[in-house]
Amino acid sequence: MTTAWHPSIAPPSALELVVLLRDARRRLLACVEDLSDAELRVPQLAIVNPFAWELGHVAWFQERWNLRHRAGRSALRADADELFDSSAVAHDTRWELRLPERGELLAYLAGTLDATCARLAAARDALDPLDAYFAQLALFHEDMHVEALLYTRQTLGLRRPRGALGPESDEAEANAGPLAGDVEIPGAAFQMGAERDGTFVFDNELDAHAATVATFRIARAAVTQGEFAEFVEARGYGRRELWSDAGWAWRVASAARQPVYWLRESNGRWLRRRFDRWVALAEHRPVLHVNAFEAEAYCRWRGRRLPSEAEWEHAARGAERRLFPWGTAAPEARHANLSARAGDVADVGAHADGDSAFGCRQMLGNTWEWTASAFAPYPGFVAGPYTDYSAPWFGTHRVLRGGAFVTQARLIRASWRNFYTPDRRDVWSGFRTVAT
Repeated sequence: MTTAWHPSIAPPSALELVVLLRDARRRLLACVEDLSDAELRVPQLAIVNPFAWELGHVAWFQERWNLRHRAGRSALRADADELFDSSAVAHDTRWELRLPERGELLAYLAGTLDATCARLAAARDALDPLDAYFAQLALFHEDMHVEALLYTRQTLGLRRPRGALGPESDEAEANAGPLAGDVEIPGAAFQMGAERDGTFVFDNELDAHAATVATFRIARAAVTQGEFAEFVEARGYGRRELWSDAGWAWRVASAARQPVYWLRESNGRWLRRRFDRWVALAEHRPVLHVNAFEAEAYCRWRGRRLPSEAEWEHAARGAERRLFPWGTAAPEARHANLSARAGDVADVGAHADGDSAFGCRQMLGNTWEWTASAFAPYPGFVAGPYTDYSAPWFGTHRVLRGGAFVTQARLIRASWRNFYTPDRRDVWSGFRTVAT
């Protein structure tokens, strides 16, 4: 969806927030509407949540901040906290809960959304800035869970949710081809992170602070499936010298020999699984579902490395500290593959209109990109009202940047930080490399 505003450009009005909250809910429900009751209660896995729990959690989060915190209302469900508070309900116990049936979950989702939207609509032009903040917090939280529901379906090998994704890719994007080579980024001192300018940002993006990078050369595009296949064919997964100690320990424990959703046919051709279907590798599209350890091993094999988080942000934002790689205009389809308007990644040569000032392409959209940097607080970090969003994960997670094809355009900007443990392969993650 292309909107006339972006939260990082201008504050939304109350009625705009109502429209967007309902759009997020439509996308959320489209991720699960075709699933049976049994499928809503997925097998226990360390990297996913039961669909039913995730739906209840989204409703709980919206109610927690917009109705209970801001309006002082009572919970719609007396058991809401004990079932759906992610800070209090340990992940491994979520399969043991007596979760509500589908009809109850849908009613809880509808009740919290309707009450939130009614409260916003009543305010109209007199919307309290704090109400706007918490409405956006719930909006973006829901957008993130939509993405999580999609990678859960991918993890479980469930059919593609047609109502939640566009067609695989349009012909121009599918045939845009490769984008080889590096660009040189001059060393610079710059302001990294987001400014406190009244627009919505997450706590881990604050505050803008001085950072310095030396001159470096970074790839214009992300590593492709064809390029990564060369690493696999060169037996890169079996070469200890290419892996860090932690990476090799993961490789041995997982017995990985190729990316998680890859399969080699008897004729030697590689396939990858996209939801429940096996398709041929797309040579010029970015590799997906590789973790930080795999990315680092590939880099060593090529004699390269991952960019630091500061290098990535400088390459994306340029000397002008652009909000988006291409400038200040809100993201459109010509700039980036975002908002699940396509059902897959595009060729790395697509979306030239989204190039950064230095000539790097697709630094927003298509695939999340691993960096070499641990997830850590910026100087002067202060946790936001949702205190468990960032702080519990400092030091144990790795930073990813840029967004994927399933990431909502309204969520992403060049200062946005994602974070996962370096072993995660279920997310829509790839990487680009830097010359050593």
